[in-house]
Amino acid sequence: MSQVKRSVSARLLLAAGSLLAVGSGTVVPAAAHPQGSGDHLVITVRGTGSGDGTRELTCHPAGGDHPDAARACAALDRGTRWGRDLFAPDAPGGLCTMQYGGPATAHVTGTWAGRPVDARFDRGDGCAIARWNRFVPLLPDVRAQGLGVWRGPGHGFAIPDAPGP
Repeated sequence: MSQVKRSVSARLLLAAGSLLAVGSGTVVPAAAHPQGSGDHLVITVRGTGSGDGTRELTCHPAGGDHPDAARACAALDRGTRWGRDLFAPDAPGGLCTMQYGGPATAHVTGTWAGRPVDARFDRGDGCAIARWNRFVPLLPDVRAQGLGVWRGPGHGFAIPDAPGP
């Protein structure tokens, strides 16, 4: 009989712990990603002018040829939640402003937090623009003029100076 009680108690404890972990929406800290965890992304950007191209990003530790790998990894870590796909598109049917953010597009593939990534980004309406901006510095910051320039480590992305009067 005590075997049955222990088995039931263990199952209840496991179920309660699972519900607590899933329901909490807890951020997965960077320390939770083991070294060499396989977080590797390929980011292809088009339509930003001189910021166009393909970059690689690895995290834990930060590396690759992404111009701001450390900040991009830190931003992705902050947005990672247990049980939620960080790269999932916005839910269909949302109310979005009818504004055009420029011709910039991005395609991100690879693996993040143990999950495959195949995400596409554009700036075709207000929701798409907001989604793109949430992924800066992984994606270039093209807010000012719609043109981004890859600068270098620690500097993120730059917007070229506007032509003078």
